[in-house]
Formats: sequence, C-alpha cells, structure tokens
Amino acid sequence: MKEQLLKSVTALSGCLPEQIEEVLSIVKQVEIGNGQSYIRAGEIPRSFAFVVKGLFRYYYADNKGNEFTKGFFPENSYITAYSALLENRESYFTIEALEDSTIFIIDFYKWNQIARNDICWLKFLVSLLEKGYCVKEYREREFLVFSAEERYESFLRRFPGLEKRIKQHYIASYLGITPESLSRIRKKMGKINIG
Repeated sequence: MKEQLLKSVTALSGCLPEQIEEVLSIVKQVEIGNGQSYIRAGEIPRSFAFVVKGLFRYYYADNKGNEFTKGFFPENSYITAYSALLENRESYFTIEALEDSTIFIIDFYKWNQIARNDICWLKFLVSLLEKGYCVKEYREREFLVFSAEERYESFLRRFPGLEKRIKQHYIASYLGITPESLSRIRKKMGKINIG
C-alpha cells in the first residue's frame, strides 16, 4: 500500500526514494470505519493523512446541528485541518469517513523536522497548497456564478462516479441546496439525457 503514497509524493515533490524513505519511516497505517472521524471539530490536529482506500468528507456543523459539507476526498487525497494544524488550535470542521477507509497518518511535527532539512519537501507542501487553493477558488466561483444545476454538473465532472458512493443529502449539502432540490435536478437531467 505504501507504493501509492510513494508514487503520490514523488509526483508532487520530486524527492528521491531515499528522501521519501525517511518520511515513510514515520507513517502509521490506520483503519477508519464508515461514519468515524479522522479529525473532529474542536480537536487540535497533530497530523495529516493520505487516503489509501475509502472516502472522506469535510463538514462544518452549526449550533443547531445542521451540517454543511465543505468537500469530498477519495483515494490518493491528502486530508487535514491545515490552518488549525499551523496555528495549533481547534479545528472548525470534522473530517469523517464515508466508507470503511485506510489512511496513512503522518505526524506533522516529525514531518516538519525532516522537511526543514530538505527542499524537496517544501516543493511537496507548495504543490499541495496550490492544489488546495485552486479547489477553493473554483468552489467560490461556483457558488457566486453557477446555478444549482450547473454546480451539480460540475460536481459530476470533477468527481466522476462519486455520486454512486455518496448519500444524496451529503451531495445536496455540498451543492448548497436541499435534497429535494437535488432530486428535482437529477430527474430533470435524466429526462434531458433520455430525450
């Protein structure tokens, strides 16, 4: 399984195998069951993780218990509450497994000790932050200028096949609409595709 992580890190960083081996020595494999959390809102994160198998969602919850899905992270994604990790504070959101999942957890403090001595890890971090920034900018644009139907079409393009793995109310939450609205959009799109 570590081959997946090795391939991902190499692509993002250009690190040599021996440099990556040093980080692999601090990686811990963890199984997380469907519905369990990797990080809960209110916890101070101490690590980041690589999703080997499974699927996660980030979500916020208000004081009435309403949940707002921020994003989905399938296999070969990195997950963490990054700003909370950097600022050594409680996470504002929860990262929850939507399937039985396997992740590699990397202790941020130990990784930082290694990263300080090698520029390839700076490239790795910059690559991850650039990807995250692009996703954030795209999501903001979607909410400002796309209709609900266009946001759903965008979701289907960006995450092909994921709609079969995610409960509809989570997708609706991600799109900023009600499950009933999503059902209407899907029905309408089905009619368009058939006709």
